Amino acid sequence: MADNEDKTVDRREFLKGAAAAAFVSESGATGSAGGAQDHDHQIVPSDPTLRVKALESLLVDKGLVDRAALDVIVDTFETKVGPRNGARVVARAWVDPAYKARLLQNATAAIAEIGFASYQGEDMVVLENGPKVHNMVVCTLCSCYPWSMLGLPPVWYKSAPYRSRAVIDPRGVLREFGLELADDVEIRVWDSTAEIRYIVLPERPAGSERMTEEALAALVTRDSMIGTAKVDLTPAGERP
Repeated sequence: MADNEDKTVDRREFLKGAAAAAFVSESGATGSAGGAQDHDHQIVPSDPTLRVKALESLLVDKGLVDRAALDVIVDTFETKVGPRNGARVVARAWVDPAYKARLLQNATAAIAEIGFASYQGEDMVVLENGPKVHNMVVCTLCSCYPWSMLGLPPVWYKSAPYRSRAVIDPRGVLREFGLELADDVEIRVWDSTAEIRYIVLPERPAGSERMTEEALAALVTRDSMIGTAKVDLTPAGERP
């Protein structure tokens, strides 16, 4: 019995070992004394990071997943999708009233008109912000998010504080994002699910009337389509 207890490895130690093994595999470590000393002083990543590394390493070792294919998927959402798809939809709605009407009536079909489709089969709903109504999106149960339109979800969107406080104190949460709304503005909070994903259609900024659709798309940020920010005349890529 004592021997079995001595052989028991707790979850974190297992994950640390698996992550370390994955790191050695990726970096081509030679096992030199210098490398060992470096590893001794490394900061252990968080549990979720370790779990992901351990799972990825296991799947790759068993030949079930190609690491290069995983890298392509992540790169697609990080650098190619990002919020660009959603920004193009917003810009089109700003310049084309007929398209905007179709978008608000049947977002899934209107989004498909531009060539974008859901990767997960969920229905899309677009929520229009106005002078007296401000919409914001949350997923209280997990982190349901319109990946195909906005790319990878931000860390704060998945955090427990945002998921709970967005419902309880939406005005206070928006204030922490730097968005102060007048008391007479109604705030509507929408809870995403596995079946329905929401995107906010932000107000078009004043002074943008002569801008092209492409230039307008450059103004639209991910946060504005979640509802935690407004759009101004500063291009998204030039903001701090």
